[in-house]
Amino acid sequence: MAERIELGEGLLHLTLTELQCCGEGHRECVVFWTGPSHRPHVVDRLLHPRHTAGPGGYEIDSDWLAEAWVSLARESRSIRVQVHSHPRRAFHSRTDDLYPVIHTEGFLSLVIPRFAELPQTLEDAFLARLEADGSWTGVDPIAILGGRAGERRRP
Repeated sequence: MAERIELGEGLLHLTLTELQCCGEGHRECVVFWTGPSHRPHVVDRLLHPRHTAGPGGYEIDSDWLAEAWVSLARESRSIRVQVHSHPRRAFHSRTDDLYPVIHTEGFLSLVIPRFAELPQTLEDAFLARLEADGSWTGVDPIAILGGRAGERRRP
């Protein structure tokens, strides 16, 4: 089982707001949760990449990504979780499986349904963890990102 992630205050709410504004109810959007390199289970900032998007996917600008890697290294920070929206239900698509921003065991990918339009709870989301063999395993988003089993955590 993946280890619990400590979310910064208001990060989930900020994330949903960013995904909603960017996607405008009809496009997927993506953000990254970052944390200090010396605290691997903490995510405390949101990074919104320059990207193009439509109702069935998004593509991150490669120049933006190259600049982001340099900035993250300079600040001793790491991308910990990739968060993006889907049009209807939340699941990890084949494209999600093949093109994560990080290809390291333990990396997390959180998918938010309905283009992040409200209402949302973590029970609505799908959280996947990258395994050593390159496969993805669904894990309980409430157990990993906060709350108790069966608890409906709202942002």
